[in-house]
Amino acid sequence: MELGMSWSPSIVPAAETVYLVEDCFSGQGCCWREADSDKTDLETVIADLMSGQYNDPRRVIVFNTADHWSEDVSADIAREIQRRADLAYEDISSTLDHFIERHALPERQLALRLDAVRSLR
Repeated sequence: MELGMSWSPSIVPAAETVYLVEDCFSGQGCCWREADSDKTDLETVIADLMSGQYNDPRRVIVFNTADHWSEDVSADIAREIQRRADLAYEDISSTLDHFIERHALPERQLALRLDAVRSLR
């Protein structure tokens, strides 16, 4: 490093896969929510979404700077949250329900009522 040049640390972890959530606030716009660097893994983001830590989540992006890739994984996250809620027989908050409708509803398979199945025979 040359004399007089200052060094500053990177704000992005070097070799880690990071998940970030875009969250929106009515009338105030959207932002990428701040998170501790040790709390940007998949399981923590899903748990935070399911526990209502976000106001109006719009999308989830995953990236890895070491491997030089990024991807919008909103649909995958929405389907996984719906799957977990269905397995646990849990209701989903209305805010999270909007996220799931935006990203996973067209691919969600709904079960037929028993009387509807009988009428198909």
